[in-house]
Amino acid sequence: MAKAFKYGLKGITGHLEPAERELLRGLIDDVISMLEPSEAPDQDPLAALVGLDMDVRQPTDRALLRLLPNVMKDDDAGSLEFRQLTERSLRENKIGALRAAAMGLDRKELTLTQEEARLWSMALNDIRLVLAERLDIRDEADADHVHAMQDWSQAEDVESYLALVYNFTTWLQESLVQSMMASMDRR
Repeated sequence: MAKAFKYGLKGITGHLEPAERELLRGLIDDVISMLEPSEAPDQDPLAALVGLDMDVRQPTDRALLRLLPNVMKDDDAGSLEFRQLTERSLRENKIGALRAAAMGLDRKELTLTQEEARLWSMALNDIRLVLAERLDIRDEADADHVHAMQDWSQAEDVESYLALVYNFTTWLQESLVQSMMASMDRR
């Protein structure tokens, strides 16, 4: 069974069972595949170098839109322009954090530096955003409904299973953030 992250002499440490590592690895892979941009074969190399993507559009998948939101609520043109200038680097940063977390899963001992902990926190947050969207969490009542699912033996359908996974990743991220705060207090 997973143990909460803790800050100590070795840094921020945690423990995940092999099945929990595989679950997280699968979630990470799923979110990475959502975020990987499709490359246009005739893309301008200079635009790619500076991170411009003039062909980008608002995602139609609500979970992907949650990861890559519009920046201006009532200004589609302004949001599109901002998206063209920033989305490529935002995707790359998110994918980088997810890959860093995946590499951490390959180590026998889960001991994180401050930078690794930051990347893990980012990765867990993106996983949770996708799960929250898939579970249709819109308000506190929806969150309470999902949080009420705590027993793995009660997982009877996809929604209840996703709720349990969401609760697990929430707990994991919360313990990680608390450990990061404890490390800052001790400096």
